[in-house]
Parts: sequence; C-alpha cells; structure tokens
Amino acid sequence: MADAKRPASAALAGPYGHPFHPILVTVPIGAWVSSLVFDIGSRIVAGPGFLTRGSVWLIAIGIVGALLAAATGALDLLAVPRGTRAFRTGLTHMGLNLTVTGAFAAGFFWRQGELDGRVGVGPLVLSAVALAALAVSGYLGGKLAYRFGVRVAAEEVQAEGYRPRPAHRTRPAH
Repeated sequence: MADAKRPASAALAGPYGHPFHPILVTVPIGAWVSSLVFDIGSRIVAGPGFLTRGSVWLIAIGIVGALLAAATGALDLLAVPRGTRAFRTGLTHMGLNLTVTGAFAAGFFWRQGELDGRVGVGPLVLSAVALAALAVSGYLGGKLAYRFGVRVAAEEVQAEGYRPRPAHRTRPAH
C-alpha cells in the first residue's frame, strides 16, 4: 500500500501529499456542468446562439482538462499494486472517464453544424448522460482516495497537522 501513496513521477503527478490529479479534474467537471447549463439555457432564451457557441467552447475546454487529468491519474494508477481492489477500482474509474471524454468529444463534433440556434435534444441528452457517468466515476475516485488511501499521505504524516504548535517565544525588547 505504501507504493500507492507515492507518485510514479513526482514532477508530473505532484509531490507526496499534493497530487495534481484532484485539482485538474475540477476543469472538466466545471466546464462540462456549465456546458449543460448553457445547453438548457439555449432552449429557453431568445437568440440562443451565444449559449450554444459557449457550450461548445466549454466542452472543448473540458476535453483538454480531462486529458491533462487523465495523464496525472494514470501516473497515480501506476503506483497501485496490480490485482488489488484499489487497482480494479482505478481501472473502472479511468475507463468511465475516458468514455465520458469520448462522449463529450462526439458531442463537440455533433454540434458543429448548429452553432446559431438551440442545442438539439440529442446532444443535450448525450451531455446529461455523460455527466451522470462522470458522477459515478467521481464516486469511484473518492473511494480510491478516501477508502483506499491512494495518494493520501500516511496517517503519521497527517498527524502532524493535529499536533499543537510549540509556544512561540518572543524576543525581549532591548
């Protein structure tokens, strides 16, 4: 298990106790959730083209962010011992995320001919289903970190944050 706490490459995956993967996943999650909000908005407002085009941009940003997050996540997965529940969970997490990224890439190309009107029902449903799969994958990512402790500092290191600080001495005035 100790190996799963250390990155395969600290320069790329983040140093011990500060993995890059969790912060990078916020980019695709935020972009893709926002794109769905824009999709729904495009079906409500007059002159929806700005929301439709904005949604496409958000999808593209999410794809780039997902690829960066996938690279750091793969480095984290390399440290997990093969044949363990944690490794199998990591593979499922990765597979779902790659599927979601593929679905958003497909949605990106599907939308290219319709950037001035409302987002169609098909692309909107594809985004909603992909986000539901992303939620399941996020649950598995949480299980990796909080249950299996992947890339989480060892308890003795965590305990440092709960030790009282020594009393601060002030220098006497001269």
